[in-house]
Amino acid sequence: MVKAESQQITQLLADWGRGNEFAQEQLFPLVYEELRRMARGYLRRQPAGHTFQTTELIHEAYLKLAKQDEKNWQNRAHFFGVAARAMRHILVDYARSKQSKKRGGWQERVTLSENAIISTENSDEIVALDDALQQLAGLDERKSRVVELKFFGGLNIEEIAEVLKISHETVKRDWRFARTWLLRELAGQG
Repeated sequence: MVKAESQQITQLLADWGRGNEFAQEQLFPLVYEELRRMARGYLRRQPAGHTFQTTELIHEAYLKLAKQDEKNWQNRAHFFGVAARAMRHILVDYARSKQSKKRGGWQERVTLSENAIISTENSDEIVALDDALQQLAGLDERKSRVVELKFFGGLNIEEIAEVLKISHETVKRDWRFARTWLLRELAGQG
């Protein structure tokens, strides 16, 4: 059943990419629960008093995906990887806007662990992580994507490997390297 649904999602994504608006309408109910799980995961890491609601983040991300000129999603995992990036950008933009309203704010250190890469006490941490990920992307785009897909997208090793078309072992090595690199970079900001 799961494989059949995954194939149906992949087919609808391909149809939507070719301009079939009906496919987009059929797709949303099929991907909604996974997008909801991703959004809840993001929002759990947000500081207290964060004003985004789960549904709002899902809809913002989906609208961002729908507005893209090119919709060449290869499969379900690729779509959710792109959705993860959209959610990341929405939350980082929100954090930056909150940060710009502050005066005299300082950045706190970001805590990295195997399961969660950041413990957000405030919006500064999200911005610091995004800045560090951009620096990492300058050194190694793939390692930055692994972090983005794992942390922001909530994808597992197998799904990341599928999206990036690399082996599971490469994903694990990239994650270990990126985690260590980010720890070092973010520790220097405190």
